[in-house]
Amino acid sequence: MVESSLAEPAGETPATKRSPPVTPSSPAFPLARPPRCIAIVPALNEEKQIPAVVAEIKKNAPAFDVLVIDDGSTDRTAQVARAAGAAVVRHPFNMGYGVALQTAYKYATRRGYDILVQLDGDGQHDPSYIPRLAEQVTSGATDVCVGTRFLENLGYFPPFFRRVGMVVFGYIASRATGRRVTDPTSGYQALSRGAFGFFQSDLFPFDYPDADVLILLHRAGFRVNEIPVRMKPSPTGKSMHGGVLKPMFYVFKMFLSIGVTLLREKPRADKIAPGEQ
Repeated sequence: MVESSLAEPAGETPATKRSPPVTPSSPAFPLARPPRCIAIVPALNEEKQIPAVVAEIKKNAPAFDVLVIDDGSTDRTAQVARAAGAAVVRHPFNMGYGVALQTAYKYATRRGYDILVQLDGDGQHDPSYIPRLAEQVTSGATDVCVGTRFLENLGYFPPFFRRVGMVVFGYIASRATGRRVTDPTSGYQALSRGAFGFFQSDLFPFDYPDADVLILLHRAGFRVNEIPVRMKPSPTGKSMHGGVLKPMFYVFKMFLSIGVTLLREKPRADKIAPGEQ
């Protein structure tokens, strides 16, 4: 069902849009033309927040197309997102945050986008930082730029136990990548075509793509950096790690995923062709 939602536009076929294998060291910038940019927004039951999120993206990043991935919502998320001017791909049922991201990566690759910025649909991420994140990639400074809440004191204070988890997994990611990782759970990121093309493979940890993704990128040869961004508490108060059992399961799965990422054969991004997964 997801694949059928990603059908090629009229007049285009996979053969005419075939891309060369992705490579971390050649992000294709600077281009002879302005880069094609897309902001992607995974959303689940966010009909109240999505119109404002889409409007703020269009206001702060007018060069960006907007794609909302409706991950099986039971409310009117898809309808209100379309009404706000976003393209929408809808999963027939809830498949999880990571799968929603991977759907967006496939969409962006097949339609020839050069830069992708991902942000949440609950209004937590401030769209005014989209150009700053994207500029880090278009300038050639990095392949992936992560928006961090903790490089500067920008007024974000997570709950204690969540903060402990961020510190622990940030420490592990820092040791594994050889660089300081301050915000291993940030979903506010800009990615080059090479990076989001690479993430179409089965290597992508779609359960909880956090610290394990940063380690995977490093092992595949991609460059990752962080810049400070302002984030707000979720207006809905919801979290994918809420409750009692979910945080425990998240910690277990994250340790397992990091272990698998470190133990498996070093991935080679240049062997993965976008759109062939």
